Amino acid sequence: MSVNKYQPHLLVLPEDDANRQIANGFLLYSKLNSRAIQVLPEASGWKDVVEKFTNDYASTMRQYPHRIIVLLIDFDQDKDRLDYVKQNIPIDLEDRVFVLGVLSEPEKLRSDIKKNFEEIGETLANDCPDDTNELWEHELLKHNKTELARMVPSVKSFLFN
Repeated sequence: MSVNKYQPHLLVLPEDDANRQIANGFLLYSKLNSRAIQVLPEASGWKDVVEKFTNDYASTMRQYPHRIIVLLIDFDQDKDRLDYVKQNIPIDLEDRVFVLGVLSEPEKLRSDIKKNFEEIGETLANDCPDDTNELWEHELLKHNKTELARMVPSVKSFLFN
């Protein structure tokens, strides 16, 4: 499904199929304005996410000032990965680009909490409008706190009913 580029909207660029399924699960949340969010085709690795963003989406973000993008990656226990990715985000777009993901990889989170990827996504979406952050506080997700604090005010008004 395509979003209206002239209205506030969110694109999600997932690293792989597991992250794509989590993003699709986010769309299942009943209080979400799913017409304002689009999950893009998966990249093939976190570096490919950075490359696709830089080559394919950075320029269109300048054309569409209401566009926000989430780069959904595996951090693979690499504490420096967020800094590396952020260094590749142009300064004029940094307030509309957010980097989120599981500290290790989604498969580890799935086995820890005994939910499938779509259920994980739906649960994460459910936490957002109420600021409950129950699942977001999980050991493999809590590193996203700073990015979420930056992102939620930007998207809450048009994503959640």
